[in-house]
Amino acid sequence: MTQQTPYVAPEFSLPDPDGHMHQLADYKGKWVVLYFYPKDDTPGCTVEACSLRDARDDLAELGAEIIGVSKDDASSHEKFKAKHSLNFTLLSDKEGSVIEAYGAWGPKMFGSVGILRKTFLIDPEGNVQKVYGRVTPEGHGDQVIIELKKLQAA
Repeated sequence: MTQQTPYVAPEFSLPDPDGHMHQLADYKGKWVVLYFYPKDDTPGCTVEACSLRDARDDLAELGAEIIGVSKDDASSHEKFKAKHSLNFTLLSDKEGSVIEAYGAWGPKMFGSVGILRKTFLIDPEGNVQKVYGRVTPEGHGDQVIIELKKLQAA
């Protein structure tokens, strides 16, 4: 996805670990930090999730909700959330349709193909305002806070 921001975020409808469906439209009026990650409880994904967990209160004060998406199932998400005290929503995209719609599927290192670590800042009207491609997990939550403050000040 090489679109210039802002652009309308692709709609989605995905289940959380309890089976409740979440749509982007449910978050209208709020900022959304939508991030895609390869796999629950792997080293880089854990660092990224914990960074966002630690930033959650600051992001909530800025009116933002965090949503993580991977192909992992509800049971895996449940364990990942409990093990690392994750305080935000994780959604399952087993078929990968939302992952593909957001351009978060593609070539990785060493010739493999899979989920790319990407984060999207979506404004209260449903427009993508910022895309982080190839996210560095360490400190990502702080990066998002800084960028969200800049976007809100603009």
